[in-house]
Amino acid sequence: MTILAYAGAAVAEIAGCFSVWAWLRLDKSIWWLVPGSVSLALFAYLLTLVDSEAAGRAYAAYGGVYIVASLLWLWAVEGVRPDRWDVTGAVVCLVGAAIILLGPRTA
Repeated sequence: MTILAYAGAAVAEIAGCFSVWAWLRLDKSIWWLVPGSVSLALFAYLLTLVDSEAAGRAYAAYGGVYIVASLLWLWAVEGVRPDRWDVTGAVVCLVGAAIILLGPRTA
């Protein structure tokens, strides 16, 4: 469930942020902000589904997923292929996210 929540949150956050980018940088209609706002609200909701006792830890671990999703967006939507440094950085971030979310905790 956590992986699906993170994946959905990443798509929702990137789409919501892209709507603002499109409005301000690509001269799209201000109406792009309506679905963008809905998308950002969905993003916030999906993060509440992550099984973690602390919101900050769930958000921190999400950062790695967001980075990977952003690079996939870069490639799929913007047509720019990530280079080896992008991929290396994304792997490092995912390892860090896994340590944050899955590391053993003491009471």
